[in-house]
Amino acid sequence: MSTLPAIRFAEYDPKELSGMTGHVAVLVTPGGVMDQAARAANRLTKGALARLIAAPGFHKHKPGKVITLAWPAGLMAEALHVLVLPRRVSPTEARKAGAKLAAAAPEKNLTVMAGAMSKAAELAMGIALRSYGFDNHKSPKDDAPTDLPTITVAHKSADDMASAYAPLAAVAEGVHMTRDLVNEPANVLTTVEFARRIKEMSALGLEVEILDEAALEELGMGALLCVGQGSDSPSHVAVMQWKGGAEAAAPLALVGKGVVFDTGGISLKPAAGMEDMTMDMGGAGVVVGTMKALALRKACANVVGLVGLVENMPSGNATRPGDVVKSMKGDTIEVINTDAEGRLVLCDVLWYAQERFKPCGVIDLATLTGAVIIGLGHEKAGVFSNDDSLCNGFLKAAEAADEGAWRLPLAQGYDDQLKSRIADMKNVGGRPAGSITAAQFLKRFIKEDMPWIHLDIAGVASVKSATSYAPKGATGWGVMALDRLVQDQFETEE
Repeated sequence: MSTLPAIRFAEYDPKELSGMTGHVAVLVTPGGVMDQAARAANRLTKGALARLIAAPGFHKHKPGKVITLAWPAGLMAEALHVLVLPRRVSPTEARKAGAKLAAAAPEKNLTVMAGAMSKAAELAMGIALRSYGFDNHKSPKDDAPTDLPTITVAHKSADDMASAYAPLAAVAEGVHMTRDLVNEPANVLTTVEFARRIKEMSALGLEVEILDEAALEELGMGALLCVGQGSDSPSHVAVMQWKGGAEAAAPLALVGKGVVFDTGGISLKPAAGMEDMTMDMGGAGVVVGTMKALALRKACANVVGLVGLVENMPSGNATRPGDVVKSMKGDTIEVINTDAEGRLVLCDVLWYAQERFKPCGVIDLATLTGAVIIGLGHEKAGVFSNDDSLCNGFLKAAEAADEGAWRLPLAQGYDDQLKSRIADMKNVGGRPAGSITAAQFLKRFIKEDMPWIHLDIAGVASVKSATSYAPKGATGWGVMALDRLVQDQFETEE
C-alpha cells in the first residue's frame, strides 16, 4: 500500500537557505517579483534568478510553472526549483503548483519556501496527491532509498498552515487508497481480499459489515448474484457507516460497483485491452476512499457507503444471454448482454441502501459504460440525476475539487429502449445513447422523490498518461469531489 509523504510545516527563515540540502523551492511571480527567500537565493547564486527572470520568454510562463536549476552554485541543495506563482492564487492553482513541484522532485527531500502564501495548505495537498507510485509488485532496486522523502513547507504561520492541512491530508489519504485499490491486479484484489481491506477500516471508527452470499440470497439480490455465479470468488456486499452527524439525521448513501475483474462473462470481451478490467471496481474504490477520508477527518455528517463485490467470469455456471433474473426490488430483468453486468450489481445495492437506511440522497459510482468515454473522453465523468439541487451541488463541488464532470440527460425515450418482450426490462438498450440507457436502467431502482446521482467514471478512473495530480494509472477521481459535497451540503456544526 502507498504511504502519504511526511509533510511538516516549519518556521520560515530565508537565512537557512545556504545550508539546505536536497531540493529547495522558492516563489517568483509571473511578473518577475521575487519574495524574501527568492531574493536570498538570488544573492547566494550570484544573480542566477535575476538572469532567469530577465531571459526572453520568462513573462510567458503560466502560473504553476516550475523551472529547475540543478546543482546551483552557492547552495548545498542539489536542485533549486523556481515556482512561478502569483501572490494571490486559488486553491486549485495552489494544488496544481504543489503537484508540479512533486513531479519535479520525485522521491526527493524537498523544502518549499512558502513565506506568507495564504494557500500553502492546498499547495502541500498537491504535493501529497502527486507523490504517489504503485510499485507493490516490483522487485526492489539495490540503490532504492530506504526512507520516505521528507517534505517541509516553511511558512510564516507554520502552526496555522499545519492545522489547515490536516483535513486535506485526510482527503489525500482517501485518494491514495482509491488509487491503490484500482491499481491492484485481480489475482491480488479478489472479492475476499477487497472485503478484508474494507473490514480493516473499522479501526478508523467506521461500522463495517460484510454480507456473504447466503445473506444476499436471503435478501433476494438475484441480479447481483447472477453476475458472480460464474466465478469461484464469492460475491459480497460491504457496508460502511460513518456516524459523525446528528443521531436522527438521515445519511447520505454512496454506492459503488465493485467488479474486481470483468471478462464480460459469456458475452466475452476481446482479448486486447482486457487486462485493464482490473479497474472495473473503480466505483467501489472511490466509495471506500471517500469513507476513509471522512473517517480520518472526522466529518460531522452521517454517510453510509455500500459496495457490491463480484467477479464476472465465464464458466458452466455463468449467467447466459437470454436468462431472466429477479432483482431485490422484485422486477425481472432479461439479460441480453452479460457484459452489461455493473448495472445488475448496482440495482440491488441501490435498492438495499434505500430500504435499509432511508437516506436523504443516493449517489452511485461505476465504471459503467464505454459509451461515456466516446462521449466525454478521459476529461470528465458523466453525471446523471433526477434532482437539480443535489446535482448542481455536486457539479459545484467537482469544479472546486478540479475533478471534471458533465451532466447528461435522462428522458422517457431512452427508458423505452429497455422494454423487454419476456421480462419487466432488458439490461441493455442497444448502441444508441449507451451511457444514458444504463443510467435509465438504474433510475428504475430509485424510489420516488429520492434525490439521486449516477456517476459514470469509466473514462476518468484510470488513464494512460499522467494527470495534474496523479501519474498514469488510477487517478482516485471522485474522492475530493464527494468529500467537498459532504462538506458543503451534509455537514453540521460539532
